[in-house]
Amino acid sequence: MVITAVEPRRKQMCALFIDGEYVMNLDAQTLIENRFDVGREIDDDELKEIIEKSGERRAKEKALWLISYRNHSEKELFDKLRRDFDEASAQKAVSRMAELGLINDEEFAKAYARRLVYGKKLSAKAAEYELLRKGIDKPTAEQVIGELDYDAQAQIIDFINRKYKNISDEKIKRRAVAALQRKGYGWDEIKSALETIESELPDA
Repeated sequence: MVITAVEPRRKQMCALFIDGEYVMNLDAQTLIENRFDVGREIDDDELKEIIEKSGERRAKEKALWLISYRNHSEKELFDKLRRDFDEASAQKAVSRMAELGLINDEEFAKAYARRLVYGKKLSAKAAEYELLRKGIDKPTAEQVIGELDYDAQAQIIDFINRKYKNISDEKIKRRAVAALQRKGYGWDEIKSALETIESELPDA
């Protein structure tokens, strides 16, 4: 097989033509570094190797781009890379980011748990579930949640006071209860918090 053309494409990619036919797009830097010049003869093994190298390079570049915007867990980053790259390239990119210290599941879990509990007012149970969905292992998720300064009743009261001013209105109260249940709180927790709030109302 002979490389008959290498044509530039968008985003630093090049179209590779072999024996006069378009084969695929590969990143320009990998082609240059491996001297895939027009007129060069290649075999199947060389073509497979260059495809793998190009995929790995592009996956790492995409990984860097993704984590430049926000932190990711290893699973989350891997799942996003798999949308565009093969499993091996995606996994190598994730492993490299971890080696460089650019992703760390425990640090991610700590920051994400704080955001879920303190920011979104999720229950501890719901926050742990979200961590598991992001690929955090159960022992780490449990440890991270357990280390938070967390008081379910205080969380619920704060949420109600900020979102539902006239809680004595039954319709508003039902909406508040439904919202809290979606956030993972049990009825006993919600009922106790409501009783505390209502006991402090002027007409209680």
